Amino acid sequence: MILTVALNLAIDRSVMVPNLALGRRHRSVDSTMVAGGKGVNVARALSRLGSPVIATGFVGGLNGEQVVSQLERERIMTDFTPITDETRFNLAIVEPATGEQTEVNERGPMITPDEAEAFVERLDYLAGGASICVLAGSLPPGLDEDFYARLVGILKRREVEVVLDADGGPMAEGMRAGPSVITPNRVEAEELVGREFETVDEIAGAIPELVTAGPARAIITLPDGCVAGLDGPDGEVLVRASIESLEARSRGGAGDAFVAGYVAGRHRGLDPKGCLALGVACGAESTQHFGAGIVDPHEAERLASEVELEEVGSAASTI
Repeated sequence: MILTVALNLAIDRSVMVPNLALGRRHRSVDSTMVAGGKGVNVARALSRLGSPVIATGFVGGLNGEQVVSQLERERIMTDFTPITDETRFNLAIVEPATGEQTEVNERGPMITPDEAEAFVERLDYLAGGASICVLAGSLPPGLDEDFYARLVGILKRREVEVVLDADGGPMAEGMRAGPSVITPNRVEAEELVGREFETVDEIAGAIPELVTAGPARAIITLPDGCVAGLDGPDGEVLVRASIESLEARSRGGAGDAFVAGYVAGRHRGLDPKGCLALGVACGAESTQHFGAGIVDPHEAERLASEVELEEVGSAASTI
């Protein structure tokens, strides 16, 4: 079983608006509203890929009820911890010509100490039947920045593989607890190492630095794929996985689809390169749909065979 943790899930409304300009009135040409938050998006994609998954986290108020109802209709298993405050509402505005997305995200509900402890106990119980857990997204108000680090520790004691996909302080703290894999995007990785990247070699050079901070593996996601460290005969090898760009309908949630594909590969027992290829394929395929976490499994499997993998150096050569 795979767990996905969405501590700050949401009702996500996406609208397509051509030629968005501040201070002007616009009419949308399409819209959708779904249960969201990174952990939920990953769970949705995993479910579509046929992987056994339970989504967990916090839900509260009418928005929380709507989240649960939505996921029930999608036949995604859930086990949420109830809270008093209201689950947040997010808005995404998509430019139909390019698929680029502008997001307006609420901070989220206030989590009380008792609610946080109730969730920790629930996750510890669920971890007893899980092999992989994805911790993804922002932390809502009321939780300390080291909350992910605490969850990583609990999951590791349960011998659960942990994938951490966060940013800022929660990611930095969580990394130190030693998750199995971290999956920052390029901007998030730049923030973590404190410098910008100009070339693929520079991106690859950040992988050993990230691993030094605690995680066993690091994958930096890019618009056309990723750069990752894999085990080689003489130590860690740095690999770039890429695919020819598809004309995007929406790029929102592509990173979540990548994580889902990678985790699905891990759960199936694919080799490391096969996991990267499936992740990249899912991220690319998801851009063909309007709504985060939506993946056509058959098309993703086909695209996985088109992913190119090339070595871009060894970890030792970049230190």
